[in-house]
Amino acid sequence: MAISICFAILLLISTISYAYECNYTSIISFGNSLADTGNIKNLVSIHHSQPPHFLFPPYGETFFHKPTGRCSNGRLIIDFIAEGLGLPLIPPYVGDKRNLSNKDVGQGVNYAVAGATALSSSFHEARGVSNPTTNATLQVQLKWFKQSLCSTSSDCQQLLKHSLILMGEIGGNDYNHELRAGKPINEVKSFVPLVVKTIIAAVKEVIKLGAKTVIVPGNFPIGCSSSYLTMYNNSDTKMYDNKTGCIIWLNKFAEYHNQLLETELQKIPKFNYHHVNIIYADYYNAAMQLYRSPKEFGFLNGGLKACCGGGGGPYNFNQSVECGGPSSTTCTDPDTYVSWDGVHLTEAAYRLIYKSLFEGSYTMPRFNSLCTNITS
Repeated sequence: MAISICFAILLLISTISYAYECNYTSIISFGNSLADTGNIKNLVSIHHSQPPHFLFPPYGETFFHKPTGRCSNGRLIIDFIAEGLGLPLIPPYVGDKRNLSNKDVGQGVNYAVAGATALSSSFHEARGVSNPTTNATLQVQLKWFKQSLCSTSSDCQQLLKHSLILMGEIGGNDYNHELRAGKPINEVKSFVPLVVKTIIAAVKEVIKLGAKTVIVPGNFPIGCSSSYLTMYNNSDTKMYDNKTGCIIWLNKFAEYHNQLLETELQKIPKFNYHHVNIIYADYYNAAMQLYRSPKEFGFLNGGLKACCGGGGGPYNFNQSVECGGPSSTTCTDPDTYVSWDGVHLTEAAYRLIYKSLFEGSYTMPRFNSLCTNITS
C-alpha cells in the first residue's frame, strides 16, 4: 500500500511538472502563406521577380503599417503563438542577415513560403499545373532547415529540444493550384493520401532530428473562401450550407484531408516517440465557428465577403482585380470581416482562431494542458 501511495504521489508530481513545462525558447515554422512572415518578399527581391499583389498596401496596414510579406492586414496565427509564449515575432529564413546556427538562432526561424506545396513542383507540372508563386516546397523548406540549423546531430537535438515546431498548414496549395487550373475534385482527391504521407514523413523527420513538440494543422474550410464562392458561383441552392452559405462539397473535401491527416498522425508509433508531443491543430472547426456565427464574434460584415478586393457582387472578389492592385478597394474596418482578400483572413479572425486553438479546445491533445502559461 505504501509503495502504491508513493508511486501515485511521484506520478502526480511528474504530471504537474510536465503540465507546467512550457519553456520553448524558439519556434521553427514550415508552411505556406498562412505562416509566411516574409520569405516570399525576400525571395522576390533576391530573384528580381515580379512582386505579387500581397507585397503592396493595404497588406500589413493594421499592425505593421506596411507590407511585410504576410498575407493579411496584420498578424498571423504564428505571430500570436510567439506573443503568447513571450517570444518575439519569428523572422523569415530567406534574407535573414544572421549567421544561423544553433548558437545564434535567436528565438526562432520561419521557413514557410506563400504559395508553397507539400508535394514537389514536378508532381504538379507532370499534371500540367504550374505553381505561379514559388517552388519552395515542404522538402525544400526542410532542406533549408537542415542546412542552416542542423550541421551536426548534437547541435540539432539541443536546439529542437526546446523548440516548438509548427508543421504547416501545408498541403492546401496542392489542391488550390489544381482546382484553379480546372482539375475536377475527384481527380484532386485521388492524391490527398500522397499529400498527407508527405506531411507525416516531414513530421517524423523533424522528430528524428530531435523535435519534442510538433504542431500539425489541418486545412481550413475552403468552401467558405470568397475566391471559391466566386469561382463556383451557382444558382443551385443545394450546393450551399443553409447556415453558413459555404460550398458543401468543398468543405467535405477539406474534412477528408483533415480526417486522413489526423488518422495518420495517430498511427505514428507512440512507443518510438513516447517523449514527443504530436499535436493536431483543428484549423477547420476553429474557423467554422466564425462562419456559423460571425456577428457573435464581432464580424458584423459577415464571414464570406472579402474586405479588400474589387469584384463587387456578394463576395467582393475578382481574380483580375486583386487586393493590393490599383483598381482594388479596402473596407474601412477590417476587424468586422473574417475574410481579408478572399483567400486569406483578417488579423481579427486569425486572433480568434489562435485563441480557440491554443487557449481553447481545438488542439488534440489540448495545447493549454501541456503549456498552461501561454497568454493572450
